This record gives sequence, structure tokens and C-alpha cells, in this order.
Amino acid sequence: MRSFYIHNAFLDVETLILPEEESKHACKVLRMQNGHQLSIVNGKGDELIAEIIDANNKACEVKKVSFKHTPPDDFQIHIAIAPTKMNDRFEWFLEKATELGIHKITPLLCSNSERKKIKLDRYQKVVISAMKQSKRLYLPELDELTTVDNFIKLNPKGVFAHCYEGEKHSLSEILEKKNCPILIGPEGDFTNLEVEKLIQSGYQPITLGKTRLRTETAGIYACALSKSLFE
Repeated sequence: MRSFYIHNAFLDVETLILPEEESKHACKVLRMQNGHQLSIVNGKGDELIAEIIDANNKACEVKKVSFKHTPPDDFQIHIAIAPTKMNDRFEWFLEKATELGIHKITPLLCSNSERKKIKLDRYQKVVISAMKQSKRLYLPELDELTTVDNFIKLNPKGVFAHCYEGEKHSLSEILEKKNCPILIGPEGDFTNLEVEKLIQSGYQPITLGKTRLRTETAGIYACALSKSLFE
């Protein structure tokens, strides 16, 4: 069953009109007709199963078949990650992390970041599309681009991965004890100053294995491992 998204909508209603963009997708692109059923989500755990009663390309009207609310997870997967130089690689991370069940994503601005500006609207569309495709009922929270210093102020405790020598904990070892944000640096890694600042702020350095991972791969690995430990 196809999923459609309405931002912040109250879905437990008898009839509903889809926004123009979703109406066009349903009726013009997918050629759905009266009597066809679809799933409508609001990214907050609600799902309305509905039947089309007016297949209008600009204002598709549906009627309620059933409604359910799914409670949120009792854990939080929050990854702060530096956007990659190649935009498609970061969008791949956003898509796959959403499918895996991430709850919050913070694009991280570091000293060695090669991408210092982002198109948040475009990233939001990628996340919404992945949520609908994977049948998720909660939309991950997507932050503005945030500096390392500001992230530390907003999140006093966490873990971070880096490629320098030194004592590190395994991510699974840390996550088995507490739920905390995970920081992934840019392609040029965190600087020595950033590493020192993170450690002084109470962040614990972690290893993601014996091989060096690309930024987006490290993010997916951390997300998948967190999911397997918490569920």
C-alpha cells in the first residue's frame, strides 16, 4: 500500500483532503482512482488507512477506513555527522539511516569539513521519501548545520569516532551502558583541537572497527549497530 505524508496533520478524521503535491502524485503519477486505498502518515506515529472518494489531481479526497497510533521508541539514535563533499553520498546516508530507524540527524560543521553549506529543504525531502518508502511512522528530526562547539553545548555527553591513535572504546560497549549522541567527523577527520575539546567536554572516543570507513559508511554502521543493540 502506498504511503503519503501530511506534515503535522491530525489524522483521526472521517474525511481528509491530501495536499496538492501528494494529490498529484496519487492521482496523476500513480493513476489511483476512486476506491483505491492508501496509507497517510504525519511522521508522529499516526497512520490513517483511507479510501479515495474523489480522485482529484489537486485536492484528492479520502475517507477513513482505519486509524492507529504507534508509540515512539523508548530509545534514541542520534547521529551528528559531517556532510560529505559529494552531496549524493550524504543523501545516501540520510536515506539509509531513515530506513534503519534513526531518530535524529545533526549535520555537523567541522574545521576540516569540505561542505560548509547545506540545502536543508532538499535533505528533508530525502528523509520524507525514505520514511514513506520504508513504512516508518516517525519522521527523523533533521537539524540545521551545527558547529562542533554548539553541538557540545546542546549535548553535554556523547561519543565520537576518529582515526588518531589512542585509547578508544568499542561503540557497542558504550551503548550497552547508555543512550547518547554519536559524532562522525568529516572526510579529513576531526582536528587535534576538536578531539581535545570533545574529550575535555566529557565525550568518549570510540572505534568503529579495524578498517577506515568513509564518513557516510561510518554513519550507517553506527546507526545499524545502535538499532541492533536497542531493539
